[in-house]
Amino acid sequence: MTSRNFIPKGAATFGLDYDGPAKDINFLLLPKLTMLAFSAAVEPLRIANQVTNRELYKWYLISEDGQPVTCSNGVNITPDFALQNLSRAARLFVCAGIEPAASASPKVVSWISRQKAFGCKLGGICTGAFALAKAGVLTDKKFTLHWENHPAFVEHFNGLQPSANLYEIDGDLMTCGGGSAATDMMLDMIESDFGTDLAVIVSDMCIHFRSNNSKRLQKSAFSVALGSRNQFLINAIQIMHENLEDPLEITEIARAIAVSRRQLERLFQKYVETSPVQFYIKLRVQRAYALLSETEMSVADIAAATGFGSASQLTSRFKKLYGASPTSFRRGWSEKHDMI
Repeated sequence: MTSRNFIPKGAATFGLDYDGPAKDINFLLLPKLTMLAFSAAVEPLRIANQVTNRELYKWYLISEDGQPVTCSNGVNITPDFALQNLSRAARLFVCAGIEPAASASPKVVSWISRQKAFGCKLGGICTGAFALAKAGVLTDKKFTLHWENHPAFVEHFNGLQPSANLYEIDGDLMTCGGGSAATDMMLDMIESDFGTDLAVIVSDMCIHFRSNNSKRLQKSAFSVALGSRNQFLINAIQIMHENLEDPLEITEIARAIAVSRRQLERLFQKYVETSPVQFYIKLRVQRAYALLSETEMSVADIAAATGFGSASQLTSRFKKLYGASPTSFRRGWSEKHDMI
């Protein structure tokens, strides 16, 4: 392991009676990882050591070949070492970001599986769940990943359903949706390891308002997003989100929330300035956009997955919203990607 000082100097202090060994936390950095989520996970460990003036945690960065890894924002991070077997007492977090379906090579996936077999505790940050799923460690587990990547994940891994929560802890498995959710997850770990008081001061040092609730949703409530607190409207939109592949009739949605169709139409016009039909179609086309970007599904399969009767129906709606056909959009995206 790389030798370095894990206890930086600081002004704030917190007395902790602990003389045990430091806990090893390893971060596997995959190409195009999200730097915000990674740093949000590392900093609470640094602060915990700093305020207690004790080596509570040691953290190490790993890449597949030991070479620097480029984040989604273009910044390079230099790891401590390449893939190697970790101790049974260690914890490993897989850090990923954009284009997660292609970020973990077969070698990396095999290595993750091997660490799990050795007894290493696993976790995923942002879209790290893609690699964990490939390694076969998410079966019958509660887990999450960044909300933006849920549609593609579900299509890639039939039978695995991520939660919409900030983070999930299921036994030794810890996963979070990225961003500041990584801080919440690590604060939960610190509290479990060393008590609530330390977690509180670390949260204060991060100037982070801790949720104290892993079940808090990643996305803002629909009421906030729409500038409305009308529960009928919120419920209707929730039902639409839950039924994108097999769309419901607007009359069915109105009946489910106990209002008339006409009343529901007035609510959408007042708060969203469009009809419920058009709003619903837009949600489905936006889901198609996500699947085109992050999967290799055919346009026909994506049409079926978003409730359109044919590829031509999806193409018509997609072109109206995004100014290009699904095929042209995907081709243009690939050409831009190849130029990078």
